[in-house]
Amino acid sequence: MKICDVYAGNSFGLSIEIFPPKSAAGDDALFRNLERLAAFRPAFVSCTYGAGGSTRNRTVELCVQIQQRYELTATAHFTCVGSTRDELLEWLGYAQENGIENIMALRGDPPQGEETFQKVEGGLSYANELVSLIREHYPDFGIGVAGYPEKHPEALDADVDLENLKRKVDAGADAVFTQLFFVNDNFFQFRERCTRAGISVPFVPGIMPITEFGRIKRITAMCGAVFPESLSSRLEAVQDDAEAQFEIGVEYAIDQCRQLIDNGVPGIHFYALNRSQACERILDALGMKPSQADCA
Repeated sequence: MKICDVYAGNSFGLSIEIFPPKSAAGDDALFRNLERLAAFRPAFVSCTYGAGGSTRNRTVELCVQIQQRYELTATAHFTCVGSTRDELLEWLGYAQENGIENIMALRGDPPQGEETFQKVEGGLSYANELVSLIREHYPDFGIGVAGYPEKHPEALDADVDLENLKRKVDAGADAVFTQLFFVNDNFFQFRERCTRAGISVPFVPGIMPITEFGRIKRITAMCGAVFPESLSSRLEAVQDDAEAQFEIGVEYAIDQCRQLIDNGVPGIHFYALNRSQACERILDALGMKPSQADCA
């Protein structure tokens, strides 16, 4: 299923994001967790693309396995990092030959050890250029792009960030998937600003359930997401109790998702971190029951 079809009409698009594990044991754990999440029949599962393109072929291989094992649509992440235009086109051909129909087109983060993004000679500098490249040479791909309700960390201000997003959508993106956030009002304001700017594609909120306080502090520090002081204080008080952290995080995500759904979001994109338990709890609370046939 193409991204443009996922959010057509009044259908709700559930999607799950995973990353390529670094070991055989990690692969086994991922597939055990995906087996459980597949029972909720997500519209697609997306697989990230490692820093500097380090998992470029592995991303496609995992997408192929997801499609074959679970009969689910897979979406491959793809970045500009470290690749020439010809290498990007070669990878796109490889993805298409392997049955991938959707691409999450991103500029990508700087390689490890580098503070700023630098394009290689003959490469691309921005995600909108990558979207244009895909649309020009592989127009049948569904394309998702990233949006930042609380501004990309590198953007000068919110207006510049909005201009950058509009360029990506105007280049041919089918939907915007947001960076994780914990303050719904920031998402609603972002969505309203985008609509006023003439961006009419679906805006899909990205939700990362909190399962470990230490991990979420590191992640929000890197991406610049606003972390509510009230939530931080609750988690701080139970920082030595892993189970309590999980319960607080899951209940917060349930409330967050309910409000988003009540306010007409077309779907939710879960950053699952290759685990299923938190997402299962949230989806069950939202009334999205797994298929008994898939759970048997």
